[in-house]
Amino acid sequence: MTSSAITQRIEALRAEIRYHNHRYYVLDDPEIPDAEYDRLFAELQQLEAEHPALITPDSPTQRVGAEPRPELGEVRHAVPMISLDNAMSDERLVEFHRRLTVALPEFDPVLYTAEPKFDGLAITLRYESGVLVLAATRGDGTRGEDVTHNARTIPNVPLRLLGEDWPEVLEVRGEVYMPRAGFDRLNARLEERGERPFANPRNAAAGSLRQLDPRVTARRPLRFCAYGWGEIAGEPGESQFEMLQRLAGWGLPISPELRQVAGLDGCRDYFEALGRRRATLDYDIDGVVFKLDRLSAQTALGATAHHPRWAIARKFPAQEALTEVEAVEFQVGRTGAVTPVARLRPVQVGGVTVSKATLHNLDEVRRKDVRIGDSVYIRRAGDVIPEIVRVLVERRPDGARLVELPTQCPVCGSDVIRPEGEAVARCSGGLWCPAQRKEAIRHFAARRALDIEGLGEKLIEQLVDLEWVREPADLYRLTADRLALLERMGEKSAANLIAALEHSKRTTLARFVFALGIREVGETTAQLLAEHVGGIEALMAASVEDLVAIKGIGPVVAAHIVGFMAQAHNREAIAHLLAAGIHWPEVERSDSMPAEPSAAPLTGKTFVITGTLSRPREEFAARLQGLGAKVTGSVSKKTDYLLAGAEAGSKLAKAEALGVVVIDEAGLESLIARLQALHGDDGRSDTPQPGALADD
Repeated sequence: MTSSAITQRIEALRAEIRYHNHRYYVLDDPEIPDAEYDRLFAELQQLEAEHPALITPDSPTQRVGAEPRPELGEVRHAVPMISLDNAMSDERLVEFHRRLTVALPEFDPVLYTAEPKFDGLAITLRYESGVLVLAATRGDGTRGEDVTHNARTIPNVPLRLLGEDWPEVLEVRGEVYMPRAGFDRLNARLEERGERPFANPRNAAAGSLRQLDPRVTARRPLRFCAYGWGEIAGEPGESQFEMLQRLAGWGLPISPELRQVAGLDGCRDYFEALGRRRATLDYDIDGVVFKLDRLSAQTALGATAHHPRWAIARKFPAQEALTEVEAVEFQVGRTGAVTPVARLRPVQVGGVTVSKATLHNLDEVRRKDVRIGDSVYIRRAGDVIPEIVRVLVERRPDGARLVELPTQCPVCGSDVIRPEGEAVARCSGGLWCPAQRKEAIRHFAARRALDIEGLGEKLIEQLVDLEWVREPADLYRLTADRLALLERMGEKSAANLIAALEHSKRTTLARFVFALGIREVGETTAQLLAEHVGGIEALMAASVEDLVAIKGIGPVVAAHIVGFMAQAHNREAIAHLLAAGIHWPEVERSDSMPAEPSAAPLTGKTFVITGTLSRPREEFAARLQGLGAKVTGSVSKKTDYLLAGAEAGSKLAKAEALGVVVIDEAGLESLIARLQALHGDDGRSDTPQPGALADD
């Protein structure tokens, strides 16, 4: 390439990358995939590396890379960056509007621009000939700090303005902020490195923009939003709203929430609507800014030394407040999680009185170093329970006490267990604890547990709330007459539920163990326990050592099982269920099978069971698994046999299409007998391929 061609290519790449930066960071509407953008950027980097004399300050490659600055220099603002007057109540907004209508009788109604008040750091960006030459903080309003090198790293700050109709000198005023998602990721990285996290997104944004090393700022997820201007060569036009649209046309990001509103009612409607959506935004705002839209009227009204007379910030109630931790209580959730909750000196936050704040778990308590008696900042976003965001350690009283995890559940008295390496502590009284009652019964009745048809979540809530059901065994004491009294439960529905309860009494040991809701004991683990332990009494007597001897059960799960069975309430609840008539067929224990899994006659074979059989499918599954087979729920190319009963349906059709061997109950007995005969007593595995027994 000639020198001229290289220069043209570099300029073309810069223009294309600026365009795509604007689409991605400002409009949130990218036109090309990331890989194509990366290719363009890499080409520009390579050309500039080969021709360093062609590098310009406004090139997209120059956002990051400057050396740390020894200090932040001082900048004197050409036009002062004064503050806004605040309206903390609707009455103040009414008074502001009244003053404007008196001063501007020719405007009816008065038009305003309305936009969110970002909770970030105000800065000014100075463009000369369309190129960013200076960025500065507000400072004291007349003098700020030079943060040019850091502002250049913010991806939606254009280094060169788009188009060609921009003024020769343009100072853009706006807010640097940090989106909540980026704030969460930043804090997570800081905690991983053992560094102190930021208290809130505003502090994170301010701290990031004022870094001496711009390479640090570049790694922070900052964004910029323009809301006004300072010095400008030429006239900005007639309307605040229209001028902001011009800024957007030059590539500067403006708020997507920017609106023109008419009169006091328009201001109120906008404020209330944005307030309802405040918690759903991905950035923090602390109010709404209303500005007189007509620029000539702004000039006529002028400003005080502190704020313009033509603008006001209608503030939302504060979402953070300072208070004290008076005590720490522990609550028990639906799944048994024992959660610390701080009881606070009541304080107004976000327009409501707050007296409690979640502490999540004991690890979080230790990380934040929360103690009883501490002064703390609390935050409430939306309608969620408030949380403590920062402890004022410097104000800690001498008598501040550490928070200790209780050893017994505050609701039912069962042991509280916190496995090593886990953050969450749990109550072990799963079948008895009132706090877990609804969840325990819902799980007990689920399709893969006792499969009690008709016992849905709403009905469970009614039964528990009426205290008709305090533990699972109480379900079997219900009568159709009594159930018929409930809301949306007629005689037929009640009779059907009683029939379903009666039917559920005949189950399998594996289903029963799964239905108990022992933590981390799923269907597979329950099946292993049923095969190897043999009975519920043996399971209740098993030690951790006994259980970890079973292949597939680790020490953590074994500890959960032993801890559950050690609770007198749980053992009593199991006894009540057995007394209610729940039973299952005895399954031959796996320890009577050959010692090595490879010696079992059906090892390596996959079965699917479908259709109506003479006995519950679970009994067939348990027998097959005891003989070494794997039983799955869907037919695939890996399926060896489909055990099909009456009305087999789609699984049968799929098995036939895939060439899977289909057998009935008689065929299964014949297959097992043949395989056991072929297997012999010497441990050899001579199992033939499925097709070889297709005629059995």
